[in-house]
Amino acid sequence: MSAATAPPKSASPFVNWLLAGTVKEPAGPHEKAGQHHTHSWWKVMCLTGVDYFSTLGYQPGIAFLAAGALSPLATLVLVLLTLFGALPMYHRVAAESPHGDGSISMLEDLLPRWRGKFFVLCLLGFAATSFIITITLSAADATAHVIENPYWPHYWHYPIGITIVLITLLGAVFLKGFNEAIGLAVVIVIVYIGLNIVIIAKGFMMIAADPSKIADWKNVLFTTYPTPIGMLGAALLLFPKLALGLSGFETGVVVMPLVEGGPDDTERKPTGRINNARKLLTAAAVIMSFMLMGSSLVTTMLIPAEKFQAGQEAYGRAMAYLAHTHFGDIFGTVYDISTITILWFAGASALAGLLNIVPRYLPRYGMAPEWARATRPLVIVYTVISCIVTILFKADVNAQGGAYATGVLMLMSSGAVAVALLAWRKRETSRWFYSVVALIFAYTTIVNVKEVPQGMKIALFFIGAITIASLISRALRSTELRVEKVVLDDVAKEFINNATCRGRTVRIVANRREIGDVNEYRYKEKEKREANHIPEADPIIFLEIKIGDASDFSGVMRVRGVKVGDFYVLRTKSPAVPNAIAALLLHLRDEHQTQPHAYFGWTEGNPFTYALKFIMLGEGDTAPVTHEILRQAEPNPALRPSIHVGG
Repeated sequence: MSAATAPPKSASPFVNWLLAGTVKEPAGPHEKAGQHHTHSWWKVMCLTGVDYFSTLGYQPGIAFLAAGALSPLATLVLVLLTLFGALPMYHRVAAESPHGDGSISMLEDLLPRWRGKFFVLCLLGFAATSFIITITLSAADATAHVIENPYWPHYWHYPIGITIVLITLLGAVFLKGFNEAIGLAVVIVIVYIGLNIVIIAKGFMMIAADPSKIADWKNVLFTTYPTPIGMLGAALLLFPKLALGLSGFETGVVVMPLVEGGPDDTERKPTGRINNARKLLTAAAVIMSFMLMGSSLVTTMLIPAEKFQAGQEAYGRAMAYLAHTHFGDIFGTVYDISTITILWFAGASALAGLLNIVPRYLPRYGMAPEWARATRPLVIVYTVISCIVTILFKADVNAQGGAYATGVLMLMSSGAVAVALLAWRKRETSRWFYSVVALIFAYTTIVNVKEVPQGMKIALFFIGAITIASLISRALRSTELRVEKVVLDDVAKEFINNATCRGRTVRIVANRREIGDVNEYRYKEKEKREANHIPEADPIIFLEIKIGDASDFSGVMRVRGVKVGDFYVLRTKSPAVPNAIAALLLHLRDEHQTQPHAYFGWTEGNPFTYALKFIMLGEGDTAPVTHEILRQAEPNPALRPSIHVGG
């Protein structure tokens, strides 16, 4: 899936296998060309579509329970919003984040520093809610279809156990690899869509042969809603209950790196990939819109209303009921197997989304261990979490529906808001349209949260867990080297070359610049030489570091040289001062085969306060932290740059 770096040769074969596929550099905005194995857009559509299309297994039943005879009209509202609201909005998201960051990265840019990071953590919490619950809910629904099949032995009625087995099998597919997952998704989707087309076509033929079905439906409809205005108003109000039929769009843009681009694509402008991703989104939306309308019409007109109720044959499996009733149990069982398979594999699109989105943010923020860049460890973690969630919810589909809808709608609302804000920032004529779409999704989300508050509670749990785990990881990783590369300009290189000529020692003095004039450097040089007994013959180089965005974790450090009078000064910008100093010292050691010395002044204050300042603001008690970073980076004291504190 991503460019891989091989694990250390000393690692065991299991570790080599587990960490194969580790991303060396963060993806997303830092993605390098050729990092992903790409596939035709229609194949990736099948991977994302296993979740989207699988809703046919339960959406017609949900729609009828919510809307009754109004179900086809309520579904039409859903289809119109899909084609003329969500689809244009996600076309824009695909253009703005073609490297798989999704709408989250668009909102990240609007909020700088820690505010942006915490906002992203919240959105990742909703994404985790949506994706994890997709895995567990779909597997639980597949289990329900297994148990309800007439050929399934009644004594094997263990929904939790069967669901856990299905989730484990899904994880095993992804441990094997993405190519296998995509290939399997293509077969599953083609078979499932084909069987549904057969059932819908048969349904329309039966309705055409018996016009009384349409007359009966219209009688019930107009009895309940005497005027078209009343029908439309009720359909609009019922829309939030049908919002599960909108799943799949966010996953479609998150997995964009898997989509094959064009020959002229560049890293900054992958036009071919964007166009193919738009084809993916459009094809999925059009296919699903046709299937939703067709299934809603045939199930509403052909299935008695009482059959949709809990405990009845069509409850949660309306299309399966038609398959068994009008084609017989053999065809119905084939349909059940196909439905079970796509519901089981619906978690694949969610798992693919998690595997693409989490390594793009948390490791880049320093809020996840390095192994979180590897696919297989993440698959194991997500599989275990999904099994725990299944046990907690007892594999109950209805109990998880609220959390699923909350996660989906929050992500779509954030995407709509991001697109609307971008359109307003650029003063585009489409800004009013996107604003209306954002308001619709915001309204739908609020209604859903109000009606099913447990979904928000579950999402908040995920947000809290991700935030706490991320902050702990950030603290534990704070003494890593963090700097990916040190780049010196020509003046800085000249300073270092002059300092190392004739075998002299490189002596770096960490300086917090005040005025920056000659007198300041003359005073500080005198102070450091006297306090640390630095020979007059050895030149001193001052190092000044400006704190950048302290919420960033790593990056390339660019150092420029500045001469103030006769004094040499190196200046740079970094998220964290101690890490930058340690990186420069190691760079000088390796590039110039010298043992550099660094000099610091004493810092007075509460050590705990300084530790918090370092973790959150990138500065604190610099000398001991720099020493600890060097100790971790270079275990051999003889090869480690020297740290001096005094004065």
